[in-house]
Order: sequence, then C-alpha cells, then structure tokens
Amino acid sequence: MDQLTHNVRRANWLNIINHCQERPANIITRQWLKDNNIKEKSYYYWQRKFRKESYDQMQLLAVTEEPAEISFVEFAAPTSKKAASTQDSLNSTTTAVIRHGAITLEISNDISEAVLSLLLGGVFQQSEVA
Repeated sequence: MDQLTHNVRRANWLNIINHCQERPANIITRQWLKDNNIKEKSYYYWQRKFRKESYDQMQLLAVTEEPAEISFVEFAAPTSKKAASTQDSLNSTTTAVIRHGAITLEISNDISEAVLSLLLGGVFQQSEVA
C-alpha cells in the first residue's frame, strides 16, 4: 500500500474512532459499530495501531527532551524578624503556593512586594528562556 493510500485510510479510521468515542453513554461500542456497519476487528486493529503510534511518540519525546537547566535568581532577603528561619515555620505561614513547571514557590503574607516581583519575574523569565 502506498503512502497516500495509507494516509487516506488512516484519516478515515481516525475519524471513525473519534466518532465512536463520542457516542452516547448508553450505547456500547459493539452496538455502535453494528449500527454504523463497521467491522469490529477492523475497528480494534486501527485503534491498536493509533495507540501504539501515540505510545511510540510519547516514548520518543521522553527520550529526546533535554533536562531543564537549573538556574538561580538572586534577591535580597528580608531583614525583619518576621522572616522564618526553619522549614516548619515556613510551612505554617504559607498562604499561597505557585507552581510553574518544575518550580514551586511557597509565599506568606509577610513577603514584600519587591521580593514577590523579583521572584515572579525570575520564574517567568526563566521559563521563557527554556
């Protein structure tokens, strides 16, 4: 089978599988296939083929992705006595958690606007570089 024929069949079966997945909840797959004159073996053959393609692509992406480079942003630490010195006190005063990619920021109400701006600027600037 030449590539053009394969692509046409592939597009047709992808359409069929998508329609089957969008069927009403009260209709089972076998009944939907029968109602639409689709051979069950052909349906599952193509479904397996698409799943394998998707899995292979996921594996390829996982292998080719480079690990994110770690970088640091320097900022001035608060000088007030409100600054927590232990992990326990940090966790107990956390009022917001921001997650962006692999970065997690735990922020309390005590944080100054300048430090918060510096942190957020560094996080989002780093994500644009990566």
